[in-house]
Amino acid sequence: MNSSVVDLASAVKRASRQVAVASREERDAAILAAAQCLEELRELLLAANTKDLEAANGLLAAGEISQALYDRLTLTDKKLEEMAKSMQAVADLADPLGRILQRTELDSGLILEKVTCPLGVLAVIFEARPDAVTQITALALKSGNAVILKPGAEVEHTADALVEIVRKSLAESGLPADIVAMIKGRDAASELLNMSGMVDLVIPRGSKNLVEYVQANTRIPVLGHAEGICHVYVDAAADLNMALEIIDDAKTDYPAACNAAETVLVHESLATTFLPLLAERMRAKQVRLRGCKGTRAILREFSVDPVAENQWQHEYADLVLAVRVVPSIDEAISHIHEYGSSHTETIVTEDRAAAEKFLAQVDSAGVFHNASTRFADGYRYGLGAEVGISTNKLHARGPVGLEGLTTYKYVLRGGGQVARAYRGPDAKRFTHRLLPMK
Repeated sequence: MNSSVVDLASAVKRASRQVAVASREERDAAILAAAQCLEELRELLLAANTKDLEAANGLLAAGEISQALYDRLTLTDKKLEEMAKSMQAVADLADPLGRILQRTELDSGLILEKVTCPLGVLAVIFEARPDAVTQITALALKSGNAVILKPGAEVEHTADALVEIVRKSLAESGLPADIVAMIKGRDAASELLNMSGMVDLVIPRGSKNLVEYVQANTRIPVLGHAEGICHVYVDAAADLNMALEIIDDAKTDYPAACNAAETVLVHESLATTFLPLLAERMRAKQVRLRGCKGTRAILREFSVDPVAENQWQHEYADLVLAVRVVPSIDEAISHIHEYGSSHTETIVTEDRAAAEKFLAQVDSAGVFHNASTRFADGYRYGLGAEVGISTNKLHARGPVGLEGLTTYKYVLRGGGQVARAYRGPDAKRFTHRLLPMK
């Protein structure tokens, strides 16, 4: 095992114990100091990003990376300003640590409390997302966790500069710089994924291949999602203009995002009326359509490619939209369960009963009524920012903010009680009385 990676992880583990007991004021001060440095060192960051973009230009020309990935990699003045505001928003959030979730009197003078606490050390492996550095470090600090970042090679110069800013801000705020650290290269990442004694949670942010690689190569718990195959179901009782607006936003606002819609399901009763309207709208937005046999029959005047049965599970992350005509809401729900990725789905309908059925029966991290799938986002949920979106069912689900980066422990305060006194013929009795929160 590479001693340098072990030494780095050991230093971060030690630092995690210090940030776990740091005051809210200390943690917030470090976040705000880093946010201010983003603006003060704007030129330095843009210069570092230029180095990454110069290398990415060749990859883009060779078709090795997509235009969407190149766009995510690019830093601008506006993006830096948004990154700083996002960090400030995290600092303004309520402290997630030390919250008492439940108080129980086990017996007179024996009080049990369930109290929130940090996870420990996070390992975050991400691709061309400079803003991932600021989002993750702000959330890690606010939740009392330490973090080891592993950026993709395409964003290393930018990430390096950002991490140095955060480490400098930590030191100036009186906290250990090793609360935030960074490693480079695949070998170092492989080493890190084998450190189950050092790392408490791995968060991959990037392509399906990246997420699946991480999930297959570690025994550490992994938080994330492999794909974002999101659906919009246009019900028989839909407002058609509303449906067009929602689909437009869900597909074209940011096609590469994991919460962008990939498939539209349309009830057969309005397919003949609605599909030509949708095709015109998508053509105006340069969205290529793919469709089932029924869709293509209705849209003969449009260019619509066929979708094979095994292609409904495809995440396009581009201006491509699959469309399927379904005979009922039940068929729409079945399609989502068979081909979806449990990310985010929405129903467009004015029928309250249909909406409630969809919301109750669809088993995804986000289920919406009359709203774009693009709302599946930590900032939009009021979480300040997010470390990613989880389709897991254990611990955290959906956009993961501060709450998803904490766990809890049981704190018992007594006065000399012993367990043996509560068994046997003359045993004392537990009261198990729930107490009000402090």
